[in-house]
Amino acid sequence: MNKAIKRDLHLKRLEAKDLTQFNDILRYAFQVTDEQLLKVGWKHDEIKRSKFPILEKAEVIGWFEDERLAAQIAVYPLQVNISGSIYEMGYITGVATYPEYMGLGLMSGLMKKSLETMYERNQCISFLYPYSHPLYRHKGWEVVSDKMTYQIRDHQLPRDIDVPGRVKRVRENSPDLIALHDTFARQTHGCLVRNELVWEEYWRWDVEDVTVAIYYGEDDRPLGYLVYLIENDVFHVKEMVYLNQEARKGLWGYIAAHESMINEVVGSNYNNHTISFLFGDSDMKETIRPYIMARIVDFEGFFRQYHFSNTDINEAVTFEVIDTVLEWNNRSFTVKFSPGQAPVLVDKPSDNRVKLEIGILTCMLLGYKRPTYLQQIERIEASKKTVAILESVIANEKIYFSDYI
Repeated sequence: MNKAIKRDLHLKRLEAKDLTQFNDILRYAFQVTDEQLLKVGWKHDEIKRSKFPILEKAEVIGWFEDERLAAQIAVYPLQVNISGSIYEMGYITGVATYPEYMGLGLMSGLMKKSLETMYERNQCISFLYPYSHPLYRHKGWEVVSDKMTYQIRDHQLPRDIDVPGRVKRVRENSPDLIALHDTFARQTHGCLVRNELVWEEYWRWDVEDVTVAIYYGEDDRPLGYLVYLIENDVFHVKEMVYLNQEARKGLWGYIAAHESMINEVVGSNYNNHTISFLFGDSDMKETIRPYIMARIVDFEGFFRQYHFSNTDINEAVTFEVIDTVLEWNNRSFTVKFSPGQAPVLVDKPSDNRVKLEIGILTCMLLGYKRPTYLQQIERIEASKKTVAILESVIANEKIYFSDYI
């Protein structure tokens, strides 16, 4: 029966006329009701229009039975900073299948088609927020970043912070806010470069509820910002971004100025360092959970932009890559390092060999887990010498990725 159903399905790109079905399948899959949406101030027509930019600017494909949508996937064309190089990236979202079409392999087909399209468009890496780690791991994605949350009591907030600048509250569309994040993204490993589409998603549900505050330095230059909401005596930090420590101190001083209004501060931290270490009273609750997953779509394209931290060696490493989804990655690549020259791909295999799956290769090159650790837990096969070379050439930095799209 399942095979018979699949024969009646066809794959195509969603168009404007499919907008209602696009919204309906998302709301069914994620159990979002009209009542919930209306509580946050969305009218029925606004709910429908809110996702129209995705169909215009993103690649959305789906399986249809006649004209009825059965399953879909969306890919945003975005950019991300990887070790100082701005990569074209495909961000997967809007993944949904109606239950009566489960077990037909529809999502596998959509993922494969989306990855092939990314490859054609030179989007050599893909990111996503997973609803199922096992599913995406099976398709080559791996965890590359964490989300850390914190709870700080009012009496733990810093006192008597002296900074030369000041904080000003601004509108959510402030040019200084947009420019600040762009500067931050272009100097921060793993950060998403926000385009208009990403900013629309950023504000989609809470623009009327939150406040934006910017820290300006002594020369009136914007150096950091804070997006927050005060509700029920709690100061909720949606995002805090700063270009230097002066701005960090200034923003926390601004939060502390609300001490008489609040009982605690809660928020999320994406830089993979505990926030408690920065406070005099570090006895606070922090939690950590895996956040974003990524996978290299095209290793050769990825390599051409990748910045190794140390190239002043005369060695070569052969990466024996296992990629069961994309055949162009499922082979060996040899990287040659020469003092004073950029690394290159060569045909001759090296004695320094490392065997690993595409997802593990991704999380290693992005710095989420170190080669030594991955060898210890048997996720890579390599000699001690090869691991030492990898430790030398891969930067010891974890990615910062704060967006949920």
